[in-house]
Amino acid sequence: MNISAYAPAPTSARGPCDLVGNTPVLWIGEPFADAGRGFWAKLEGANPGGIKDRPALHMVARARARGDLSDGAPIIESSSGTLGLGLALAGITYGHPVTVVTDPGLEPPIRRALTAYGARVELVTAAHPVGGWQQARREKVAELLGEHPGAWCPDQYNNPDNVAAYAPLATELIAQLGRIDVLVTSVGTGGHSAGISTALRHTFPDLELIGVDATGSTIFGQPAGQRLMRGLGSSIHPGNVAHEAFTEVHWVAPAEAVHSCRLLARHHYASGGWSVGAVALVAGWAARTYPAGTRIAAIFPDGPHRYLDTIYSDGWCHGHHLLEAPVPVEPDEIADPGERAVVSWTRCTSVTDPAPAAARAVLAGAR
Repeated sequence: MNISAYAPAPTSARGPCDLVGNTPVLWIGEPFADAGRGFWAKLEGANPGGIKDRPALHMVARARARGDLSDGAPIIESSSGTLGLGLALAGITYGHPVTVVTDPGLEPPIRRALTAYGARVELVTAAHPVGGWQQARREKVAELLGEHPGAWCPDQYNNPDNVAAYAPLATELIAQLGRIDVLVTSVGTGGHSAGISTALRHTFPDLELIGVDATGSTIFGQPAGQRLMRGLGSSIHPGNVAHEAFTEVHWVAPAEAVHSCRLLARHHYASGGWSVGAVALVAGWAARTYPAGTRIAAIFPDGPHRYLDTIYSDGWCHGHHLLEAPVPVEPDEIADPGERAVVSWTRCTSVTDPAPAAARAVLAGAR
């Protein structure tokens, strides 16, 4: 049989922005779930730069349409990497110089890629004593905005256009899967968890949303701690996190995410970074725990390539003691996020917004 005769024609694109979206879904079964069970993974690493190509292009397009961003004006934003790649794409698409403010945790390959794509990379060297690296980056963004009149910051943490950008992804999932009962997403800025779940609930009002956070993250009321993982979790309280939308939240530790990433690569030839590993761990648990026939979709925000020197490096992982500890097969449980600080995979079905409105307004002030 000539399989190629039945394959769909590849996308023809006039520009790189036309390659964003319409990403595939992949069935993930054993060893994450028992035979015949599993979940569908939305492979957002198939976008040119990852999942945040979607909000980067959308936020820039909407700002231009409103007149907030003038032709040729600089774009300045804080990023741990993936949004930076998306903004570099948006800068090429719409003709804007882009400055990405980041921190020493940015992987060298991503820094080189950002430079190759024409973005300027600004590195902060000291974490904020309360808000960590994220707040330090945001304060640097505010400083640079003051130095460049007419420059614009997307403010991914609080910009509602970040949330709205994910409605097309929800439409794609409905077309691909038909029905979705449970959605599993990582949570960082809160954009894709809020955007996808809101759009899906127009069609599936009983959808359950499981959030996946990092140990040491403050998003769901845990105390701030040192975080090795990037791309999920936060030291601040992003305004885009829709706490009321979540059915439950799971916190995942670095060793558990690494183990999951490597299982994905070995058994499914599809893996990614910290968020992907953490989401797969929790989605696999959901596939084992929910009734048979429950249709579970999980969002994989990126691919593995930027993590070859970290997650997929035995030397690096041994140096951070990530390969020695046993990985639990079930999460621990707490009744309330303030019950105790968790250091390993833990779930909680009580989800509330830990940041008072006044505190959130202060944290949103550095733009």
